[in-house]
Amino acid sequence: MHWPDPVQRARIVDIRDNIIARIAAAEREGWLGEAEGLQITLAGANDKLAQIDRRVPRTVDLPMPTATTGPRGRLSGPGERVRP
Repeated sequence: MHWPDPVQRARIVDIRDNIIARIAAAEREGWLGEAEGLQITLAGANDKLAQIDRRVPRTVDLPMPTATTGPRGRLSGPGERVRP
């Protein structure tokens, strides 16, 4: 399957908006077949946007782990108490 490039998202939004305007014009002129065909094209553009949105990597900001030094310079492990 070919995935749309996330960099192209803004371009696809512009195309989708243009299709919506063309559907409105076709309906205004009574071109029902044209409007129906454009509805299929609109569904394809919306599908591409949904694919991009699903693939955008979600990042989680995790804090950097730190090591604490216990007695005699030994690192303490999880659940261990560091005694002074």
